[in-house]
Amino acid sequence: MKTDSLFYRLFQSAPTIFFELIGQSQNQAQGYVFRSVELKQTAFRIDGVFLPPQDAPNPIIYFVEVQFQKDEQLYRRLFAEAFLFLQQNPQIVDWQAVAIYPTRSQEPTDTQPYRALLNSPQVQRIYLDELGDIQELSVEVGLVRLIVEPQEQTVVQAQQLLARVQQTKPTHLSQEAIIELIETIVVYKFPQLSRQEIAAMFGLSELKQTRVYQEALEEGKQEGKQEGRKQEGVALVLRQLNRRVGAVAPELQAQIEALSLAQVEALAEALLDFSGVEDLVSWLDTFSQD
Repeated sequence: MKTDSLFYRLFQSAPTIFFELIGQSQNQAQGYVFRSVELKQTAFRIDGVFLPPQDAPNPIIYFVEVQFQKDEQLYRRLFAEAFLFLQQNPQIVDWQAVAIYPTRSQEPTDTQPYRALLNSPQVQRIYLDELGDIQELSVEVGLVRLIVEPQEQTVVQAQQLLARVQQTKPTHLSQEAIIELIETIVVYKFPQLSRQEIAAMFGLSELKQTRVYQEALEEGKQEGKQEGRKQEGVALVLRQLNRRVGAVAPELQAQIEALSLAQVEALAEALLDFSGVEDLVSWLDTFSQD
């Protein structure tokens, strides 16, 4: 499941979820839009930015990073992108950065260069598995918690969230919007199930063939195919490296497994020119700085 796409859908559909997640009033979400922003004349793209209303008297911009795989370069990249954005947009007078992790174990360990920022009120780190019991959270934050639930618990928790939505009137999102978001999360987590099977999980007669459902289903299937191709590529690359530079150390193997499919394919071509393990280390360092 490509969680950054899923969070993009959640935050774009319902900005109130993000503001409640960071402990702000949902009313503050009024006028905010969630976008992916490309910084001109650089190779940087900020995955998620909450842009304030144009007429806001003291606009605060929120930089959002959702990270479900460990990346030691995350904070270097996040703060470089944030400050470059501020330099290119001088009308912004205040900012906050929010890093969202499934667990603390996914956070970078190399935080020394950014300790002042990380300990300041301008930066929040959120660990989804520490949000608390899903049934004790609001429905909106419960949706986010549902993303990291084990598959064997996802269906039961989703059913309970759905029952709460049907019994109580939501404050900021319509029942239809919340139900659609629950369906979307389940589709992402169970791309192999049919629409009828997912409908049966919730005790619904039928799921609507919404654009969100169709896109989520197709993307989930594509993610599954790409993950399979990536695993095969990683196994092939490791076999080739073992022959060319010798046994690959566990820490280097972990870096290779964290690469994207495109990066694994690039490594498969690059390793043909390697003469030793130092070439592999140099190649991985180059990619980690991109």
